[in-house]
Amino acid sequence: MKSTRTSKLIVILALILAMSSVMLAACNGGGSETTTDSEEPAAETTSDADTETTAEDAAESEDTAPEASGEFKYGKIDIPGKDGALCAAPIYIAYENGYYAEEGFDVNLISADTETRKIGLNNGTIPIVNGDFQFFPSIEEGVKVKVVEGLHFGCITIVVPEGSTIKTAADLKGKKIGVDEIGGTPHQVASLWVENAGLKAKDNQDVTFVPFSDGNLEIEAAEKGEIDAAAIWDPFGALAVEEHGFTKIFDLSTDPLFAGKYCCFLYASEKVLAEDPEKVRALLRAYNKAQDWIAANPEEASKIISEKKYSSIENIDLASELVKSYQYPTHAQTENDQNQVYDNVLYFVEELAKVGYLKTTDPESFAKDIYFDVKSE
Repeated sequence: MKSTRTSKLIVILALILAMSSVMLAACNGGGSETTTDSEEPAAETTSDADTETTAEDAAESEDTAPEASGEFKYGKIDIPGKDGALCAAPIYIAYENGYYAEEGFDVNLISADTETRKIGLNNGTIPIVNGDFQFFPSIEEGVKVKVVEGLHFGCITIVVPEGSTIKTAADLKGKKIGVDEIGGTPHQVASLWVENAGLKAKDNQDVTFVPFSDGNLEIEAAEKGEIDAAAIWDPFGALAVEEHGFTKIFDLSTDPLFAGKYCCFLYASEKVLAEDPEKVRALLRAYNKAQDWIAANPEEASKIISEKKYSSIENIDLASELVKSYQYPTHAQTENDQNQVYDNVLYFVEELAKVGYLKTTDPESFAKDIYFDVKSE
């Protein structure tokens, strides 16, 4: 009897120990499957899944951010980099080639509309954005940002569907022009173009602007006759010409009104500039490295952008030609280059004021106020 009781006690103890082990493993998240920040493979930072991370996803993973271990000098930052525009190539390449990381940033690429960018720039949660002169009216309205660099030339076209009789800006009188948003750069570019042809663009006087949330929808609307022309970012215009028989009637990179001038600038948060200008200089170095690499490797850059689905273009040859047309590197390397950034800012301030998109009566003072040469500080 005693040996029987002893055997039962041994069995009960063994069961208790086994159940304790299972519960302990569950509390630890599966034992051997648990990982730490230092165990995460570096390759994950450039995966397709990561390039599709949203701002919400980033917030959920904040507890495991690499900066907690001191790996990144400037920690984690958000940079808008998912608008699908081919001309945002330096953002994508700086991320994929690790240039942000080299300069001390753990970058999270996010989707952000114009309002989200304005809020982020104002409060410093978004330190830098790429943007065109569409930001100038926003600055006049109080958004606290400065132009700190020129990024590239070209990147917007106006195309018309197959069979259209529209060939010039003057032909657009009484017509509907598709744009991505009212007040956006394609809208302002088209406005300046038709205004210089003698038409009145403001308040839809001689032309009517119709906004579309997606470039593909804009092209479809033109094919259906719902709009007469599409003022649109690359690569949508080029793809419409290549695949749908559209005709290009305007090219930002070659039109006399815009040729040889920056269409895209880098804007830095005034808050970040005031608190840590070296942080902005470090970001500019990352962008400049990307510009240099793209200039030397346009085909490889286009492959990365296509394969990682940063932009919806699969024709690598076409993408490469477009990338080359942006004339990288365009970063300011000499005093003369830096002067060009300011000169181009002034030029577009004057043009926008001329057509009533800016209220300023002193373009030169306004241009000096919104441009900041952080590299010389």
